[in-house]
Amino acid sequence: MSRVDTVIRNAQVLDVFGGAFRFVDVVVQDGVIVGFDAEDAAHVVDAKGRYLIPGLIDAHIHAESTQLTPAALARAILPHGTTTLIADPHEIANVWGTEGIRYLIHAVRGLPLHIHFMAPSCVPASPFGSSGAVLDAEAIREMLSWDGVLGLGEVMNYPGVVAGDPDLLAKLSAAEGMPIDGHAPGLTGEALATYVRRGPSTDHECTTLAEAREKLAAGMHILIREGTTARNLDSLIGLLNEATAPFVHFCTDDRHAETLVEEGHMDDLMRKAIRHGVSPATAIASATIHPARHYGLPGVGAIAPGYRADLLLVDDLEAFNIDQTWVNGECVARDGACCVDIVSASATTPRASMDVRLPEDPFVVAVPEDAEVRIIEVQARQVVTGARIDKPSVENGFLVADTTRDLLKLVVVERHLGTGNVGIGLVHGFGLQRGALASSVAHDSHNLIAVGTSDEELLHALRVLVDSGGGQVVVAEGQVLAHLALPIAGLMSDQSVEEVASDGRALDAAAKQLSCSLPSPFMTLSFLGLPVIPSLKLTDAGLVDVDRFEGVPLLVE
Repeated sequence: MSRVDTVIRNAQVLDVFGGAFRFVDVVVQDGVIVGFDAEDAAHVVDAKGRYLIPGLIDAHIHAESTQLTPAALARAILPHGTTTLIADPHEIANVWGTEGIRYLIHAVRGLPLHIHFMAPSCVPASPFGSSGAVLDAEAIREMLSWDGVLGLGEVMNYPGVVAGDPDLLAKLSAAEGMPIDGHAPGLTGEALATYVRRGPSTDHECTTLAEAREKLAAGMHILIREGTTARNLDSLIGLLNEATAPFVHFCTDDRHAETLVEEGHMDDLMRKAIRHGVSPATAIASATIHPARHYGLPGVGAIAPGYRADLLLVDDLEAFNIDQTWVNGECVARDGACCVDIVSASATTPRASMDVRLPEDPFVVAVPEDAEVRIIEVQARQVVTGARIDKPSVENGFLVADTTRDLLKLVVVERHLGTGNVGIGLVHGFGLQRGALASSVAHDSHNLIAVGTSDEELLHALRVLVDSGGGQVVVAEGQVLAHLALPIAGLMSDQSVEEVASDGRALDAAAKQLSCSLPSPFMTLSFLGLPVIPSLKLTDAGLVDVDRFEGVPLLVE
């Protein structure tokens, strides 16, 4: 072989096909692995006995949920060994439609991080509530022809798929023969069979091992999710073994910047899987070659001739400490930090993302004597919620929050079209004794959502967000205790991961000062507006019983 760019010597190289490590030289030319033997190289790397493995793949992520721009996200996760993302941009699409997707596609150009997109199937996610855009089957068909779009993003309206909704079936038909991501929490039996038969082939919403096993047996690929709030790895890791590895992958879905800084990214999932007893070779294959093959990424996910030289040097597989990350044959991160300049292509934000018009006394609800109401029950570290019926607290004939019973007012305010729509409910589980929390991140329509101890506190928090163009805020007694500005679509910051993480930690600390008992209150709050995850959710149109997939009134008749 003639002189090559790089040879990596003295490494224990993982063969993901055979499931074993072996000492072998790895030869790289023009960003691609060309073989295992070279006498002459421009650059020789001595691995000193460390492990050489393929770069890790996050099989399902909403990049917007990190609250970072693509460039800041690349700087954050490359030192943690993630070299490829399968991204569903339905968060920004629900605010800005195809403009938002084009903004992200443009912003990832030139980054030393491979970000592949799925065409969002759920804009909006359901017929309940208002979103900033509507993408029909024709829009999906067009997006599926774009470079870098691999298939159809998570089909969240699973009741609609099972019921044969024509628009959903048209979207599924447009993606026939391509990867189609699913989203079907708790779906079982004949309904699950119908859902799978109509196209979705993955699911990242399993919360129990029994659910995951049934879906795996139905032919679905199971994505074990470990985000900021939704943490399912402990419950599901028993699914992963040598036999199931080709059909079990890992994802973060929604992981905030502070979680990236404090816990890591895909390296965190590898550490946890290996700690649970999964062999390193099996865990790594499930995060490399197997998702690459499922999503149709040839030449990705292995250390073999013709494969892209996305590589990690790891000194200890159990601790999973990553010494170096290589992308396209270039070392881009070393010793926990990026070692190359990462600059995103300039991308102009499409338009303002805040059109809020509140009616007079927007949160006032008259309640008859002895009335009962529906209450959302928060579950810590999960995105599913419970539901119960109880008597509310009433003053002068009107619904009020009751901190002694941890019954707080929850409101969703439409922010895209200036309709003045306001949904009002009660939620149990936040523990606030004073003040309010508010966010312009409210999956997936991303209207404004707020929880608080009084109407005055709710209004104050929401006005801060409107005036700042979006973000997350904690207020109490007329003061702003913490604020994270998210000027890009009300979803993302233009600051670094360290700055966003610092603001995120300040939000959590301020919420704790108000006696909030949740570990990730803003991630929990953001999912209370998503009416495709059981059991009871709130949109700007009102409460939604997700189990029955219908709107329901706050007052129980």
